[in-house]
Amino acid sequence: MDIVALTRQLVDIESITGNEATVGHFLEQELRKLGYESRRMLVEGERANVWATSQQNPNPAIVFSTHMDTVPPFIPFSEDDKKIYGRGACDAKGIIATQIAAAELLKQEGIHVGLLFLVGEERDSAGAKVANQQANGSKFLINGEPTENRIAIASKGSLRVRLTASGRMAHSAYPELGDSAITKLVEALHLLQKMKLPSDPEIGPCTMNIGVIEGGRAPNVIADQARAQLLYRLVGPDEQLKREICEIIGSLAQVEFTLEIPAVRLRTFEGLPTMIAAFTTDIPALKNWGQPMLIGPGSIHVAHTEGEYVEKKALNEALELYCRIARKLIA
Repeated sequence: MDIVALTRQLVDIESITGNEATVGHFLEQELRKLGYESRRMLVEGERANVWATSQQNPNPAIVFSTHMDTVPPFIPFSEDDKKIYGRGACDAKGIIATQIAAAELLKQEGIHVGLLFLVGEERDSAGAKVANQQANGSKFLINGEPTENRIAIASKGSLRVRLTASGRMAHSAYPELGDSAITKLVEALHLLQKMKLPSDPEIGPCTMNIGVIEGGRAPNVIADQARAQLLYRLVGPDEQLKREICEIIGSLAQVEFTLEIPAVRLRTFEGLPTMIAAFTTDIPALKNWGQPMLIGPGSIHVAHTEGEYVEKKALNEALELYCRIARKLIA
């Protein structure tokens, strides 16, 4: 199988989260051409996961999985001698191509793995949550994310927080007649930035990012409302962290926890280099699919950037790694 050609086709299908239907239909058809029993797991509207198994083994012990959606904006495929560029090149369309190629090689050896490609990973793991209710009884889940072909010891979790500050509008010439929501929000964010966050000796520190700030009406109006969205990268349980956030914010703003994904410890293999994934994956939402592992080609440092790429050499190395891991698990 030509991994580069398949990656090219996948990257050139725009599949920003919420718009995965086209790439899902493409993969379903391509997998059927290769002889797989391929079906769609409906998630929302035309959005659907793709689940494929060989005709010889409809309930495989091993499943390769990754996601079909990408972050915006769409960037078409391009390449040079060493690299494949474009949105999803490493996160995670090159991985899809590699996992299919690995499944094809393993099939020739009599090892039949399942292929599970999901929607919504970049936003809320909606596809993984649906798939978890339709698990096939597999024993091992090999999830693909850009880990530079190192197997992850652990992956951090996520806690998304929405802050909403309320005030009272007034003419900016008479600020004493109003109550600025923006002033409250800025103070709340300043307090959160000074807050000591937990750390784990193996996984590392919990981190916080202020990703979105919005609010106000006009420069000459005291703001009656302001909002911010934050993301914490979790390294352990988050109950104490949530309590401390609420205590620090107090009456400055309303606090909503809009998404919680736990940190997870993962299985490794002797002889394979390891890493800590500071990002979040679909794995916590796929508990019914077997013991999870996390490994894939490409670097997370170029994912989500305008110059996203994956090295062709890394794709071929991942092909061998996926096959090697599957053989060990079967043995």
